[in-house]
This record gives sequence, C-alpha cells and structure tokens, in this order.
Amino acid sequence: MAKPIVLDQEWLERIATQVNGLEYGSVLITVHDGRVVQIDRTERKRFESGSAKQAQSQQQGQSSDKLKAVGG
Repeated sequence: MAKPIVLDQEWLERIATQVNGLEYGSVLITVHDGRVVQIDRTERKRFESGSAKQAQSQQQGQSSDKLKAVGG
C-alpha cells in the first residue's frame, strides 16, 4: 500500500515558489518513500519574431491571398 505524502509548510512554499511566475512549462515533484525529495522546473520561452508579427498584421489588412516576401 502506498504511503501518504508528507508535506510540511517549507515544501509547500518551495512548490509555490516554483509555480509562481511560470508562464509556459512544468513543475515535476519527485517523491521517495512518501516524502517530497526534489522539485524540477522546466520553463519554456515563446518568441514571435518581429517579421512574423509584421507579416501577420499586413495579412490581416489585405484581402489578397498572395504571399509577399519580407526583406531581411
């Protein structure tokens, strides 16, 4: 039978600290013998290039289905 998880206030604060401010990503909590022993935080950053934003705004402003080259 599985042991109940033991979480004290310190671990709850550590977990909350890792989750706070996380926009994209995951928090992995590792448990051994019914006790939290490790917290892993994987954060993803998503970037939209300036040329992609410009092309999208141009596309929204035009009714044409033609592609346009964007100079770089």
